Amino acid sequence: MVTAASLAGKNVLLTGGTGFVGRHVLPRLLESGACVTCLVRGRSRVENLPPAVSVAQADLLSGQGLEEALGGQDVVIHMAALLFGLGWQDYLRANALAARSMAGALERLKMRGGGPARVVLVSSLAATGPGARLPGVGDDAPCAPVSAYGWSKLLTEQILGRALGDGLVTLRPPIIYGSGDRGLLPVFRGVARGVAVSPGWGREFWVSAVHARDMAQAVLLACGAKARGVYHLSDGHAHTMTGFCRGMARALGTERTLRVLRLPLPLMGCAAGISTALAVTADAVSARLRGRGLGRAPSWNLDKFREARQEGWLCDASRIGRELGFVPAVNLEEGMAEAVAGYRREGWL
Repeated sequence: MVTAASLAGKNVLLTGGTGFVGRHVLPRLLESGACVTCLVRGRSRVENLPPAVSVAQADLLSGQGLEEALGGQDVVIHMAALLFGLGWQDYLRANALAARSMAGALERLKMRGGGPARVVLVSSLAATGPGARLPGVGDDAPCAPVSAYGWSKLLTEQILGRALGDGLVTLRPPIIYGSGDRGLLPVFRGVARGVAVSPGWGREFWVSAVHARDMAQAVLLACGAKARGVYHLSDGHAHTMTGFCRGMARALGTERTLRVLRLPLPLMGCAAGISTALAVTADAVSARLRGRGLGRAPSWNLDKFREARQEGWLCDASRIGRELGFVPAVNLEEGMAEAVAGYRREGWL
């Protein structure tokens, strides 16, 4: 485990601090003694941030205010990203373009002899690509993304890597779950009603997963001087989607009535195509009538189908354990119970 002294007194800038994973990372950073600043856009909600957290306003897309926010920081943790988009342009704009703005600001600071010594990027297993055989894809596996989201995350890594060299440490988590996560909320709601879906007829869909609390542990470890290169994360277990959803059901009290539907991929593809087409049409109509799109993408869309039609998403997280001492502390049962309790506190379930 990372010690509190490793970040004590250091200035840490956090993007995505008001999001799902950020809510789990922030308390750990404050416990470590770091002086934390959250990067937000002008309209971001910051009222729930702890009083000890400073706020810097900047726009990751235009780069406005970014150089000022990065100046004087020892460590930058870049977690802000778009998970659900309507198409390639959404992912490239929100993820890769933001990385280009940050890389430019970092390079300008470096030319003046300033800027952070370490940037920790929270990327995704989607940047590596699928893996269906144990122990899963490793940290040295060639990258083969299958989705626009995965390509945008890989481009983000490459853009920041060119600007920072060894100063960049990249984390590639699989499914992240826990309290505050809206991405898996539709799945939890379905399981609460006694229904879950596993992609593909007559097969098991294998996935790696990590709880947000363990994700926060990995982020802090990546801030240390020993961290180098790319690290995949997981809880150390391979889960079938059936088992993953049954873990949800046990936490929700619906295990006895749960039905797991293994849907044929063509049917799932049709549903993804229809939901994407409807969302794109609604966005275009809004842009025509109001001058701007809705900016809303369904959680089940063609890009997510490209990931779901693979045989599995397993990764090998042994290296981060060997080199940095990462030990997952939250098993599936505990993690699902924490997630459900959080959803109920928020009134989402």
